[in-house]
This record gives sequence, structure tokens and C-alpha cells, in this order.
Amino acid sequence: MGSSQTDVTMEGWLYLIRLNRFGLQYSRKRYFTLKGNCLRCYKTTPTSEREEPVRSAMIDFCIRVSDNGRETINRKIIFIFTLYNTSNHSDQLKLGASSSEEAAKWIHSLQDAASKECPNPAKRKCLPLSRLGGSEKDHKHSIESTICSSMHVEAMTSDVIAPSPWKIFGCHNGLRLFKEAKDWDSRGKHWDDHPAIMAVGVLDGTSEAIFQTLMSLGPSRSEWDFCFYQGSVVEHLDGHTDIIQKQLYSDWLPWGMRRRDLLLRRYWRREDDGTYVILYHSVFHKKCQPQRGYVRACLKSGGYVITPVNQGKQSLVKHMLAIDWKFWKLYLRPSSARSITIAMLERVAALRELFRAKAGNYSSDFSSGEVTSDVGLSQSKEEDIKTEVQSPEETGKIEEAVSLEDEVEIPRSGRSSLMGLNDAADEFFDVSEPADCDNFENERPSGLTTEEHSMNKYQTKLPSAASLVKKLHDFAVQKKGYMDLQDLAREYGARCSYGATLQKDPSCSLPCSWAAADPSSFLIRGESYLHDHKKIKAKGTLMQMVGADWLRSDRREVDLGGRPGSIIQKSAEQGGPEFFFVVNIQVPGSTMYTLALYYMMKTPLEDNSLLHAFVNGDDAFRNSRFKLIPYISKGSWIVKQSVGKKACLVGQALDLHYFRGKNYLELVIDVGSSTVARGVVSLVLGYLNNLVIELAFLIQGNTQEELPEILLGTCRINHLDASKSVVVEP
Repeated sequence: MGSSQTDVTMEGWLYLIRLNRFGLQYSRKRYFTLKGNCLRCYKTTPTSEREEPVRSAMIDFCIRVSDNGRETINRKIIFIFTLYNTSNHSDQLKLGASSSEEAAKWIHSLQDAASKECPNPAKRKCLPLSRLGGSEKDHKHSIESTICSSMHVEAMTSDVIAPSPWKIFGCHNGLRLFKEAKDWDSRGKHWDDHPAIMAVGVLDGTSEAIFQTLMSLGPSRSEWDFCFYQGSVVEHLDGHTDIIQKQLYSDWLPWGMRRRDLLLRRYWRREDDGTYVILYHSVFHKKCQPQRGYVRACLKSGGYVITPVNQGKQSLVKHMLAIDWKFWKLYLRPSSARSITIAMLERVAALRELFRAKAGNYSSDFSSGEVTSDVGLSQSKEEDIKTEVQSPEETGKIEEAVSLEDEVEIPRSGRSSLMGLNDAADEFFDVSEPADCDNFENERPSGLTTEEHSMNKYQTKLPSAASLVKKLHDFAVQKKGYMDLQDLAREYGARCSYGATLQKDPSCSLPCSWAAADPSSFLIRGESYLHDHKKIKAKGTLMQMVGADWLRSDRREVDLGGRPGSIIQKSAEQGGPEFFFVVNIQVPGSTMYTLALYYMMKTPLEDNSLLHAFVNGDDAFRNSRFKLIPYISKGSWIVKQSVGKKACLVGQALDLHYFRGKNYLELVIDVGSSTVARGVVSLVLGYLNNLVIELAFLIQGNTQEELPEILLGTCRINHLDASKSVVVEP
């Protein structure tokens, strides 16, 4: 699947994901080819280029691709991605691949086709929907070589210069053992009560195969996980996030220590270079209380980072845990608790031996059966289960508070080009393939009796009226399980003066404050980047940071620069030469939180041709060039891993909106427009008070004339507090 030819970008079998007449999802297997910027759909593998497709659609710069993660449809794990038209969001096409690797290849190929559709950004115009679904002969395909350079997939090296927080303290069973440097004293002998420890090893397997093995909670896990007794998916939140329970054996624990279990929020994502990140932290679930005979341990943070090495034949696996085993301090010494954590980390060695034993055969062994272990991922989503994370005061040691929105299903209205591939006439036609029933590993979700599980087992096959009502209800009602930020914020602020609601503190010693970050901490494309792909330290910024807002409201707060009383309008009233750039970050939730960053320059825009083209260009050009570099300089390992330190073309992952005024340009980032981004933000919000966040913004340089790059601006946000956000009066 996905073979490349000289005139074919991608081809292979995919799943069409659609809604039936009852409003429930189903899949149909089809053969797709992407040639140039034309996506064709066939019912069987085409035997020649002259064979007419069932349908086709043109992929132009108005088409965006979003990663929806993994779902279970028809008892199969499918990795889903959605194509949609930015000029008409009802024009959508939902597709699925059998593996995350294949889904990523299709996503990148489709993004590449969309970016190459028009060589001149100044002349770009969205094609009408009729054109998108029209004849292929009328559509001209042209490629700009400079755009090709922007699609270069860089290795997942860091774009931030920062010291490593880890120090090695030993090596055991072929694994290097590290602990966070902050836990050491000057002699290197001091340990926290619940230290963060990491094991690092190299495995003879692909990152995809290792990822699938780690995600499985079925019987196959007993081949390598000596701690694991049984597990289940309690609730599926979205394609990248779910709630799972793991029950552990007691025979590997110290004598007399009762069995432990863990209730975890699991989040995963795949990076462009094939690296997989799986993150866990403990949560509270009202329908999955601690069971008799078990003590519930608290995982403060943990997870895996699986990075391909040696041309993808091997993988570097990092496994980290910071866990409170919940025993009386008099019962075991802290060193014993540390030994238990280290013993659990040694599962990486067991996993290494498993792949070594299956050398040359692991790819096929984990391609079916193991992936479909999570019965809790069914489209009914365990209807009677809700998730909630409580505040630290209510749960004692559990500190995580996150905000999560429901996944919105594709609307059934609109029969445009992409929707044209979703023909209802094909609902009952599918390509036959081997059934997965024998390999499907059933898991009874926690809190359900055997009788309830038996009934739930067949919900995907026999949708009831109750499940249909529940589906319709989920379209309109946001899940109440996770506590939103408004539950943390009870105080009301004063009427805001836009651009000045967050205090400035260059020393970064005050909570809920901002300052400009050091530009030399960030790496940008150098003058010779097109030849050697090397990056250099940034030497400065084009603009000066002059203000910041931290707001909350029951609606989206946009075009802050155009509001009376803002620092931008005050400057305009005085007739000053200043030009302002505002980055407005919209944090999702039933209460909207807005982090707005204000930058100013006094030199004319014309002095920088790239900035001038960005400010006065169209949205498509802006989306293809605006880049952000994130960095968590202080915070938990799990947050640092979720955010990363790699530059991102924001417009390829999130919806961006622009507001142009006489003396300003405001860029609005809709974090809620991506499942992956929502998962990251939900995780970050739980640790917000303990984080120092650094950001850098720039316009990507794609041609020799646009290099070296220069940062537009940087910022350092210190320990944001939701309760100190300023309410925007209606």
C-alpha cells in the first residue's frame, strides 16, 4: 500500500468513513490514487491508467487535512484523517488507513499536493466547489520549486537550545537509567520521594510495530509485560486520547505489598519522522473506583518515546515513570519505592527480547489482532460512562485538571466535490477481507458487570434506539466528565485594557507574568539551509514584545487590536509610525480562554520584503509560512514531551484567522480545530500553574532571498493562573 511511481504520488487501499441512515459510522474499503493533485477512487485495483474511477476530486490549496487518530469501526482499529475545504467546512471527506504509518504518508502526500497547486500566492483563488468536482482536464497542475523546500521533512531534532534535565545514575540489563537532574543535590545523592526515572534502550523493531505493541491491552501483552495482569479501555475520548485501567500482578512487588492498579489518561501522537509519543497520567473516574484487593497507585507522569534509528530498522525507546505507590512510609523505605519503579521500567528489556525473538517477523505479527484489542473504542463509546478529573483538594495527590471537548462528527449535508466521493449508493458495497473476529481481544470495561459487558459487546452490530439518541445527544452536548477551566476560576476581573491585562516581569519571578525570551535559545534556518539543511542560533527579533492579555469569556474574543482603548488603537490615535502584530491563541472549552501576545516595530514594513508579503498577502500564503517554536523551560516531563521543541507550520495543523487593520495584523490560532492540539492543551492545562512557557514566532523562508530567517518575536509566560484571567464584559 502506498507505493510511489513517477506519476503517482500515493496509491493503495483506504477506508471511506461515512454515516449510515441511522447516523452511525461505518467503513467501506476503496482503492485510492493520488496523481498530481487529483484524488481518484476505485472499487477495485485499477488495471490501467485509462480505467475510469468511480469518482474523483481535485486537491487544491483550499483543502486541509486533519489527523483524527484511531477509532474502532466494524471491530477494526482504523487510523482516520479528514479532508475538508477551508472555504466550506461541510465539504468533507473522511478516510482511514490500517496503520498510523500509512495514514501519515497519505496526510503528507495530500498536504504536498495542496501546497503545490498554485505557484503564485498573490494569484491564488479558491476554486468553486463545482470546479473541485469537475473535469480533471480543466485543472492545470504546476509546481513551484521553492514550495517543495518547505515540504522537506526535517528530522525531529530540537529547535531549542536547552540543557538536558536528565542525569545517568546506572545501567542495568542493557538499559541506561536516568533521573531528573532537579532531584539531585550537589553530591548527586539526594532523591525525591517519588522521583522521575527513565530507562533508555534500543530495540530491533520498527517504531510502528513497537507502538502497536505498547497500545495493546490484550493477552499478547503477557509476552513481555511482567507487571501487567489485565487492562481495559474505560472510555474513548477522541482519536488520540482515552481512559484506561491497568491491574498489576503482585508477585514482582515486595513481600506483603498488596496488588496495585492504575487509572490513566492515555494520549498518543506520531511525529513527522515516525517518532511515537505515548503519555500517561492518573485521573479519577466516578464509574471506575478502586476495587477490593487493590490499592490505586498515582502516576504523576509517565510514558514512552519511540524514535526510529538505523533507517527505521531499529528504534530508540525511552520509558519514563514518576509514580507514587501509595504505601505507608513506615512500611517501605524510599529506596524500596525507587526499586519498584526501576523494576517496572525494566519492561523495556523484556520488550527488547520479545522483538529479538521475533526478528524478521515482527511486522506481520503485530499488523492484525493486537491492534484491535480495545473493545472500549467502539462507536457507542460506553454510553453510560462519564469521566471527571477533580481538583487537587478533592483527590488528594492527583493534580491533573484538564478540559476536553467532544469530537464533532462529519455533517451529512452538502454534496460538494469531496462529499461526492461519499455516495449513499455504495453503502452496501464493500471489498471483502478476512474477518478479525478471531483475533479481536475482548476487554470488559471497568465498572461493568458481566451481563452489562455481554450486552455492550454487540452494540456495534445492533444499534438500538437508545444508542441512536445518545449519538444525537453527543452532537449537541459537550461531555461533562473533565473539569473545565471555569471550575478553577471563580474570581471576576476588572474591565480589561487590551494589551495590558498580563503584567510584565523581566525577572520572571512573579506568577502570571510575561517577558521576552532569549532569541539565541531558538534555532532558525541559516543562509545555506537550502543546501545543507542546517539551522543557526537566532541573533535577535524583528519586533519588540510590548504587551500580553490573559482573558476569559463565554465566546471567542478576536480582533483585539481593533477594540477601543487597546494599546494599538492608542498608538493609532497619536499618529505614530508603529506597526503591531498580535498572536491571539484561543484555548478551547465551554469557557474560552485567550492568550494574546502583542509585538511592535517602528521601521516600515517595506524594509522586510517577506514580512510585507505576509502582512499584505492572502490567507493561503500566510498559512503556508507562519511558524511557531514552542518550549517548556520549566515543567513536568509529560508536558515537555506533549509540547515538544520542534518548529511547526501552524497553518498546516490548525485553523488560522486574520484581522488586518490600518496599523496591525492579528493572527488568531484556533487550538480546538485539531484533535492532536486539543489533547496537548488538555494536558497542559492541568499543570498550567507550574509551567514556564517560551514561544518564538517567525515567517518561514523558502527561497535563497528569504534566508536567513529572522524571528518576529519571542515570549516567556510565567506560571499562568486561570483564576487570574480577566473577564471580558459582554
